Amino acid sequence: MTITRVVLVEDDPDDRDMFYSFFSSRKHLKLLPAMANGVELVEYLQNLGADEALPDLIILDQNMPMMNGRQTLAFLKANERFANIVAVIYSTYADSNLIIECKKLGAGMVAVKPITEEGYLKMMDNFLQLVRK
Repeated sequence: MTITRVVLVEDDPDDRDMFYSFFSSRKHLKLLPAMANGVELVEYLQNLGADEALPDLIILDQNMPMMNGRQTLAFLKANERFANIVAVIYSTYADSNLIIECKKLGAGMVAVKPITEEGYLKMMDNFLQLVRK
């Protein structure tokens, strides 16, 4: 079984807690420490020594302080070491402009934050499909 390393970048502690409670029991996922914004993610990634330790999937909240999802995505895709990591954006509200901009920057998907556990499970399954292509 392939283990998928996942990082959630989300400034809302309740959303982080919900995410981890829904996915911590999935044996094929390794949930890496959550980050509260893009700046924390960049520092975390830059401090990882080996490329084998890099995440396979980065889930970015769009609305975060310091460095939002779109800005973080642009950084990742412009950096040779991180450009091939599947990065997705999720947001409370994803309008067509956000979707178009993020897809142009290289987002694998742009999704609206689910409100139910079933919605989170479906969203994660969709994200994981991108990693396994």
